[in-house]
Amino acid sequence: MPPAPLSMATLTPQRIVCLTEETTEWLYLLGQEWRIVGISGYTVRPKRAREEKPRVSAFTSAKLDKILALQPDCVLGFSDMQADIAAALIRAGVPVTVFNQRSVAEILGVLYQVAAMVGQGAQGLSMLQKMQLSMQSAQALGANFSHKPKVYFEEWDTPRISAIRWVSELIGVAGGQDIFPELAAQPLGKHRILADDSEIIARNPDIIIGSWCGKKFRPELVAARPGWGDVAAVKTGQLFEIKSADILQPGPAALTDGLAQLHRIIMDWQRDVAPGRTAAHTGAAA
Repeated sequence: MPPAPLSMATLTPQRIVCLTEETTEWLYLLGQEWRIVGISGYTVRPKRAREEKPRVSAFTSAKLDKILALQPDCVLGFSDMQADIAAALIRAGVPVTVFNQRSVAEILGVLYQVAAMVGQGAQGLSMLQKMQLSMQSAQALGANFSHKPKVYFEEWDTPRISAIRWVSELIGVAGGQDIFPELAAQPLGKHRILADDSEIIARNPDIIIGSWCGKKFRPELVAARPGWGDVAAVKTGQLFEIKSADILQPGPAALTDGLAQLHRIIMDWQRDVAPGRTAAHTGAAA
């Protein structure tokens, strides 16, 4: 029998399982949510995805029987943390693509690849260009700050884990400076663990931002840590939460809502706390 005529239906995946949130959010933004047949249980963006799609995985575990029952022609995952899930699905004959983006540039590249996979390369590129313009605008404002606050971003509290690379880069875009840039360059979370608090205290961050995956950030507990009373951020009350769904998913949320929240926190610091603060320092207060 000759092969079917080439078409969008024969060349693009029709039944996609997304093992993490960022590809689900992106496919919805592209208007391609009809292709999704299963999602991660941690998905919160967009909210309606939880109502419309079956949840078939956590982050490091998955319900393989449920995934196989959905007969996916494409499974999308993220990072080495999902390698075991991917291997099991591959052995079962399922096509799997696992991305491993860590930087802002890599996030943009992965989003374009996903858009192209579903025949929406041109639309995806246009949307990514708008995101990039917004980031450039934020960076231009931040470049005018006379003081760049030192920022400690805490991804987890026990043990302390500092910012992953894309978060560190977004802090810079927003006008701040990550106090652990050397750790942000490490691709694995286990290499961003801080052995004790002494180095955090010594680097004396002006702003502390918590984004504890799966639980609420408790600034009062951070402020009460032994030795933290003399940290600049604690003295001035500059402790904030950005929810992990908004900043720790390597997709659209981080580049839009996550960056916007970082920018607002740093702008407010410029206005209210920065040394010698004036309207000129904020670049927008006037």
